[in-house]
Amino acid sequence: MDAAQLGEWSRLLVSGSLLAFLVAWLAFGADHVARRRRPVRELAGVAADGPDSVGDTPETAREARRGLDAEKAAGIGWSVSILATALLAAGVLTRALAVERAPWANMHEFSITGTLIAAAVFLGFGRTRIGRELAMWIVLLFVVTLALAVTILYVAPGPLVPALDSYWLVIHVGMAVTAFALFTIAAVVSGLQIAAARAQRLGRPSNLPTAASLDKLAYRLIAIAFPIWTIGPLILGAIWAEVSWGRYWGWDPKEVWALITWLAYAAYLHARATAGWSGVRASVVSLIGFATLLFSYFAVNIVFNGLHSYGGV
Repeated sequence: MDAAQLGEWSRLLVSGSLLAFLVAWLAFGADHVARRRRPVRELAGVAADGPDSVGDTPETAREARRGLDAEKAAGIGWSVSILATALLAAGVLTRALAVERAPWANMHEFSITGTLIAAAVFLGFGRTRIGRELAMWIVLLFVVTLALAVTILYVAPGPLVPALDSYWLVIHVGMAVTAFALFTIAAVVSGLQIAAARAQRLGRPSNLPTAASLDKLAYRLIAIAFPIWTIGPLILGAIWAEVSWGRYWGWDPKEVWALITWLAYAAYLHARATAGWSGVRASVVSLIGFATLLFSYFAVNIVFNGLHSYGGV
C-alpha cells in the first residue's frame, strides 16, 4: 500500500473518529439535559427500581427514570468516546506510516495528534464526577477540531521540506502538540469555571462542578503544560533554530507568538503563586493565554509570512 492509499485510510479513520465523537457528544448532551431537568435537591430515597417502591409517587418515579436515562446516556457517551479515541489513534498511526515520520509536520497532522493527546487525557479523568460534567463541552471541542482537520486543514501525505527533515521535529513539535492539548483542555475548564462561578453568585442551579474544583483542575493542567511549552517550543526551538539558521532568535512571527503565549501563562502562574489570584480572575488570564495560542496556530501559520510558514506548526 503506497503513501497516497495510507493517507486516504488515515483520513477515513479520522473521519470515523469524528462521527463517533459526534455521537458521544449527543449522548453526553442527553445526559446533561436529563440531569438538568432533575430538581436541585438530592433525590434521597428515590430508588432505581421504579414506581413500585414503597412511598414512591408519580413525580419521584419520573425523577428516577430520568436518573436512569441520564446514566444510560452517559454510559453510551463514554463507550463511544473510547471507540472514537481508538479510531483516532489508528488514523494518526496510519498517517505516520504514510509519511514515514512523526505525524505532526503540518496543521492537519498537528490537529489530529493534538486531539488524540487531549482525548487520552479526557479518558483519564472522564469517569470521575467532574469528567462527566465536562464531557459534553470537551467532546464538542474534539468534534470541531477534527472537522477542521479533515476538511480545511487537510493536506495529502508528502515529503518534508529540508529544514524540517530532522530529529528535532520529533522533540520540538512533539512537545508543542502535547502542551497545546493540555492548554486546550485547561481553556475549556477555565471557561466553565467562569460560568460555574456566575451561577453560584446568582444562586442559579447548575450541572457544573463547583467553581473551586474547576479552578483547581485548570491550574493543574496549566502547571503540567507550562514546563513542556518552556522546554519544547522555546528552549529546544531556539536550539533547532541555531542548528538550521545559525541563530537562536530572529523575531520570526512564530517565535514571537510562542514567547507571548509563554508570558501569558507565566503571568497566570505568577499571579496565583504571589498575588493569590484564583477563581474568575485566574480563569480570565488562562483564556487570554489560550487566545494567544490560537492566534499563533491559525493567524500566524496562515496569514503571516515567516520562516515557519512552510510547516504550519
